Amino acid sequence: MIGFSNLNSLISLCGARSRFGSLSFAQQEGGLPAYTAGDLAKAVGALKITGDKTAEIKMLIADSRRVVPNTAFFAVKGLHTDGNIYVEEAAHRGAVAVVSEEPAPKVFPAAWIQVADIAEATAAAAKSFYGNADGLLETFAITGTNGKTSVSWMLQKMLDGAGSKCGLVGTIHYDLGGRCLPAARTTPEALELHAMLSQMRYAGCSAVAMEFSSHAIEQKRVKGIAVDCACFLNLTQDHLDYHKTMESYFEVKASLFTGALGKKPKAAVINFDDPRGREIAARLSPETKLVSFAVDAEDAVVRAKDVNMLPQKSEFTLVWPDGEVRTTVNMPGHYNVSNALAALAAIYASGRDVAAAAKTLQNFSGVPGRMEKVKSPAKFDIFVDYAHTDDALKNGLSMLRKVAKGKLLVVFGCGGRRDKTKRPKMTRVVQQYADFAWATSDNPRGEDVKAIFEDMKTGVSDASKIEFVEDRRRAINLAIDAASDGDCILIAGKGHETFQELGDTIIPFDDKRVAEELLKLKGLS
Repeated sequence: MIGFSNLNSLISLCGARSRFGSLSFAQQEGGLPAYTAGDLAKAVGALKITGDKTAEIKMLIADSRRVVPNTAFFAVKGLHTDGNIYVEEAAHRGAVAVVSEEPAPKVFPAAWIQVADIAEATAAAAKSFYGNADGLLETFAITGTNGKTSVSWMLQKMLDGAGSKCGLVGTIHYDLGGRCLPAARTTPEALELHAMLSQMRYAGCSAVAMEFSSHAIEQKRVKGIAVDCACFLNLTQDHLDYHKTMESYFEVKASLFTGALGKKPKAAVINFDDPRGREIAARLSPETKLVSFAVDAEDAVVRAKDVNMLPQKSEFTLVWPDGEVRTTVNMPGHYNVSNALAALAAIYASGRDVAAAAKTLQNFSGVPGRMEKVKSPAKFDIFVDYAHTDDALKNGLSMLRKVAKGKLLVVFGCGGRRDKTKRPKMTRVVQQYADFAWATSDNPRGEDVKAIFEDMKTGVSDASKIEFVEDRRRAINLAIDAASDGDCILIAGKGHETFQELGDTIIPFDDKRVAEELLKLKGLS
C-alpha cells in the first residue's frame, strides 16, 4: 500500500501543531499554549518521566527519519521493526522527548516518557496535542465489512447539503475540508488522524464521516475518539489472516459500540437485516440512542419499501417515524439501498431533516470504483468494482445477473498475503453467477500468483467456465474480446485503486483506465 512516505508525509503537510500550510492553527483557534514534555507525560498517563519536562514540543512523529528539532518521537513496536532501535537517531535529529514502553536509559539527551501501552499512549498524545479536535467535530464512525466507503460518501453529501461542512476519512481519500489527500489506508495512524481532524476544524468543518476499519480499532488508532454516531453495516468474512476467527472479527467491530474504545457513542445506527447487528443492538447501554435500519426487516426504525431495482439506480420509498418519501440512489443493487438507508438513519439519529437528506441523495452521483460504469459506445457494459470478498462479489454479481441482457463476464483476483480461506469461496461465487470468468492477479504483494491460483482452483466447479491468466491487463483484454452486444463485464477487486502491488514494487494500474485504453485500441471508444 502507498504510505505517507510517498506522500511526503501527512505530518509534514499538516502535522505540526503550530502551522497548517502558511497559517497557524493556534492563531485560528484563538491561541493554543505551548506544549511541553510535561504536558505530554500527563496526557499519556506516564509511568515515569526523566529529563527536561519544560522542553517545548511542536511535532509528534513515529518515524525517526522525519524527526526535526522540537519533536516528540514515539518508539512504536510494529510488525516489522521496533521504534526503540531508533531512539538515539531521533535524539540526534533533534527530538526533545521520547515516548516508549521501555525504561529510560541511564544517560539520554532528551526527556524520556515511559508508558504502559505505546498504542494507547500515541492515541492519547495525538488527541491532546491537537486540542481534542475530535470533540469539536460531530463525528460519524462507520464500520462493517462492506459498504463503509459508499455510506461515508453519501453521508458527507447529506451533511454538506444540510449546512454542516463535513470532512471525510476513508479508503479512497482524506477530505480535510476542501483539501484532499490520497488515502494510505482506510483509517490512518492516530498521529496522522488527529492532525487531519485539526485541519478540518481549521478549514471550517463542523462534522466528519470516518471509516473505522477493524485493524484501526484493534490497533487502537481510534482509541478515545469522541463518536457522536456509530454505524454498523454488516459482517461477512474478511481479514481472517489478521483476526483469525469470525468471532474475534465481530468482537472488534462490536467494541466500537460498547465503550471499549474509551467512550460510548451517543447514537448507534444498526443494520437489522444482519443478525450480527441485532447482537450489537442488544449490547448497547441505555444512554446510547438506537436507530435501526433495514431493507427487509419490518421492525427497523428506518426502512425501505416498494423497492424498484434498475440497471443504473434503485428507487424506493423511505420510511421513518416522522413520515415517508419516494427517493432514488444512483447506484444499483439491494446492497446500495441498504447503504443509503444507513446514511439516512445517521441523519435521523443526528436530528436533521430526513426528507431533505433524501432529496440530496437523489443528486449523489456515486463513488469511484464502486460499481462504476466505464463510458463507452460499445453495445456491452463494463463495470469496475472494489468487491474483494465472496459476499461483495455475490452482491454485485447477483445484481448484474438480473440486469444483464446477455452473458455476464467477470475478471477477478485474490490479494496476496491476505485471508487465504476466502479464495475458493470467491471462486465459487463467480462460478455460480458468471457465464465465464478470467481469474487473474489482484495485488499479489510478495506472494506467488501461481500459489494464489492454486487456492482459488479449489473452488472451481466447472473448469470450462474459467481461465487463469496472470497478467491482469491481458485478462481484461480477453474479456472485452469475448463480449457481444448486450453482455456485461465486471472487473472486480481493485475498484478505485490506481496501482498494483507486485512483490515490493508498486506499479501504476487502474482497471477503469486500462479498460478505456483497450476499448480505444479496438475502436470502441
